[in-house]
Amino acid sequence: MKRNVLLTVCLSFFLMFFLTPGKAEVKLPSVFSDNMVLQQQTNATIWGKALPGEKVTVITSWNNKNYSVKSDNQGNFRLKVQTPKAGGPYEITFSDGEILTLHNVLIGEVWFCSGQSNMEIPVKGYFNQPILNSNEVIANSENSSIRLFFVKHNKTLSKLDDFSNGEKWEKCNPENVSDFSATAYFFGMTLQKVLGVPVGLIDASWGGTRIEPWMSISGLQKFDFVKIPDKNMKGDFNCQTPTVLYNAMVHPFICYAIRGAIWYQGESNRMEPGHYEKLMSGMIKDWRKNWDIGDFPFYYAQIAPFSYGNGNSSFLREAQLNASTALPNVGMACLMDIGEKHCIHPSHKKVTGERLSYLALSKTYGIKGIVAEGPTLKNMTIDSSDVKLTFNNAPNGLTSYGKELHNFKVAGEDKRFYPAKAKITRQGITLSYPGIEKIVAVRYAFDDYVVGDLFNTYGLPATSFRTDNWDK
Repeated sequence: MKRNVLLTVCLSFFLMFFLTPGKAEVKLPSVFSDNMVLQQQTNATIWGKALPGEKVTVITSWNNKNYSVKSDNQGNFRLKVQTPKAGGPYEITFSDGEILTLHNVLIGEVWFCSGQSNMEIPVKGYFNQPILNSNEVIANSENSSIRLFFVKHNKTLSKLDDFSNGEKWEKCNPENVSDFSATAYFFGMTLQKVLGVPVGLIDASWGGTRIEPWMSISGLQKFDFVKIPDKNMKGDFNCQTPTVLYNAMVHPFICYAIRGAIWYQGESNRMEPGHYEKLMSGMIKDWRKNWDIGDFPFYYAQIAPFSYGNGNSSFLREAQLNASTALPNVGMACLMDIGEKHCIHPSHKKVTGERLSYLALSKTYGIKGIVAEGPTLKNMTIDSSDVKLTFNNAPNGLTSYGKELHNFKVAGEDKRFYPAKAKITRQGITLSYPGIEKIVAVRYAFDDYVVGDLFNTYGLPATSFRTDNWDK
């Protein structure tokens, strides 16, 4: 106790005698504010502006360490501070003659959350589109160990370094949670409960948007099927223009220390699944390169079944499944069992957030005993009119919870599919259809809207799949 008092007194004398107030004042971007969360146990980058050529001093209260850097000719400064294990609240003090202090700062786990409307839809839901048990969730949302940062819609042709719509870190309470991403909130709430550390959630999402606007120019240049806009072009442009959401809603966070990212998007790209598979991997590479913190974890939700009425969205789900194995440290949460035929925004967002959190808890935080993914096809063996299937991600077997399996179809060489009789065995699934002399292809739940009925015994659904490569 005496040591802490002595350190506090020494810090006060240092600020009083050596950081004499003057006319200068440090300016910080919106991502650095009261109530913020910094990623634990890392060298976290902090940046801002001061007068050109000024010495900027930064003191972090968790270790009372003094950092200093000189601003450049434009007044920009950047430095790294060492963060401890999770904890807080702490303070960060800045001075270039005028003192600025950030209060109530936590150290913990920071996740960037992005996508289109299924990421954006808030805990209170959209008009006539509810989130299950939202009022109960909102009423019980007070949590001093979770902090929220909501990025308002913006689009620009050139990269921004800051936000200008009043964005800042907010406390986790009913008022703020009501308007925050339901998927992100349930994800973060589960992490905080299981890990017992502070969690910071950043929501940068925009309903109805394609993936191309969320990528940088350098990330899109390798895709000749994407038209990159001229940043000097005149006239209006919309939120579907490639690069414009990355520039305005992602780039201001580049270099901010995060643990990883979660993503829920794809519905708006469903008519070009081949392109999307390439763009999905391309965006992950793009963000990782720009953040420059290595191959950070990237987990995303496969789009849920919905009756689109044009095209077959299962090809997009297939593209997402393929992308999940194309790069390291990537995972996909399957939502085959919670889709709604006439609402593109499933109300079971708690399920979505939790399944994304299982990926993080298992793969990122190394918690044993958690199965993070649903069954995926491992092998197919054809024996005349019978087919035997085995699956990955089913360490304790498969289940349909006592219901008959309705979503398997088989085809012969004529490429016509028929409903198959499916039976769960100790090895996997056995399919049969006496009307086909020789089965050559199998599909499971490969339609726009279906209700997934195959699970592993941990309750995670099997993704839709096909064994053929026939044109859609």
